[in-house]
Amino acid sequence: MASAFQERKFQGMFAAFDADDDGYLREDDFTALVARWSRLPGVGPGTQLRARVETLLMGWWAALLEAGDANGDGTVDMSELLSLVERLPAMVPEVTATAHTVFDAVDTDGDGRISPDEHRRLVETWNGRPTDLTGVFELLDLNGDGYLGREEFALLWRQFWISDNPVEPGNRLCGRLPG
Repeated sequence: MASAFQERKFQGMFAAFDADDDGYLREDDFTALVARWSRLPGVGPGTQLRARVETLLMGWWAALLEAGDANGDGTVDMSELLSLVERLPAMVPEVTATAHTVFDAVDTDGDGRISPDEHRRLVETWNGRPTDLTGVFELLDLNGDGYLGREEFALLWRQFWISDNPVEPGNRLCGRLPG
């Protein structure tokens, strides 16, 4: 069962995915998420990166629906999503693989690292709106070099999806937590 901390964290994720804000995740929400991500440089229609991002996001939808649609209505609500949280620690390789696709989509200049501006673009694409990130990047930059490297990002991504420890910096990878 999800902890209170995880519930708070995943409420923000749920809101980011729920494009029509109706309290349910549907395939249309993930199609809208693909469209949002496609506005990133390098992820436009017809690109290899667009195909990877679409495969990733629609794969999330398929996995959510298969594992989380407890009542078979073709939607996933917040309680159904939270029932999946306990499975995530057993999915470290899958979670890490998704980190690499997200990293490539956000590393718009292709220098192998995510700058503070690229991180802002990630969070605002994720949330679908401008987001106050004052002080967040500094928490995420574990080695203090002013960037997030691929492995650093993968660690933060795993913390975001799997961690139940509020002090782990990856929990803020997609912005401040609600509440």
